[in-house]
Amino acid sequence: MARPPLAALQAFVLAAQQRNLSRAAQRLNLTVSALSHQIRSLEQRLQQTLFVRGPRGVSLTEDGTRLLDAVEAPLAAIERALEPRPQSRDGVLRISTMPTVASGWLVPRLPRFVARHPELELHLHSGTGLVDFAKDPIDAALRFGPGVWPGLDAIHLFHEWITPVASPSLLKRRSRRPQPAELARWPLLGDPGDWWTDWFRQFGGQPPKRYVANFGDTETLHRAALEGLGVALGRMTLVKPHIDSGRLVMLMPERLRAEWSHYLVYPPRCARHAGIAAFREWLLLEAAEHSASTATPPPRRRSR
Repeated sequence: MARPPLAALQAFVLAAQQRNLSRAAQRLNLTVSALSHQIRSLEQRLQQTLFVRGPRGVSLTEDGTRLLDAVEAPLAAIERALEPRPQSRDGVLRISTMPTVASGWLVPRLPRFVARHPELELHLHSGTGLVDFAKDPIDAALRFGPGVWPGLDAIHLFHEWITPVASPSLLKRRSRRPQPAELARWPLLGDPGDWWTDWFRQFGGQPPKRYVANFGDTETLHRAALEGLGVALGRMTLVKPHIDSGRLVMLMPERLRAEWSHYLVYPPRCARHAGIAAFREWLLLEAAEHSASTATPPPRRRSR
């Protein structure tokens, strides 16, 4: 018998919890089309319709409700079982974050925190699943979301800004940089149902009839842009190091602000943790510096 499709089940559970495919896809660092493909493959395997799509999101069918009741708790138990459970002790700070934010934003800055607080032993756990602070050995988490998590303190760190980026090699093959409305004539990477739709709606122009390629996660999308395959809508949190090094080029000053932002979250009881206050203070300084370097510039003046 074929093994159970755990990735598809995880995508189904998160979509059912969020009641929205776009939000669920962002939590999993997938495109909407990649998430939809996983759900369709699960529906085909079960020969059941799990969701009803509507203008404001998705709702579960009766079959979807039965499946959620059957798999939600076991999947959560598997995630908890795979988490290390070291004994809690003073001087240890355990932080959870998404892998892309860990590698692209937090880890390059951590040497400054360690230098300021050598007395703290830092444990960094990366994963896409939400932390259960009642059961998981985690003190605080960095999360990208709406800013409201019941029962948790949420400290706003910075907004996420999105802008078209490309490799110098791709830019060299073109005679000039594009205006926002001209982007559809460039080789674009991504997914028609993702941020490109919002980009063209805000800055003008029409989405292309086809994209050069679509990708299932942000890291691979950015990698494709680095290799010169096409233009990606880059998340400034993750692509700024590549821009600073010259490996990617911002094609224009316009930037799209994502609906969600970055937060530090923790349960109220952890506010008394010796390391949380130090980490929060340092993190807010780093976030302010990052915001100053990535915030959207004033609109460009139209030529007369």
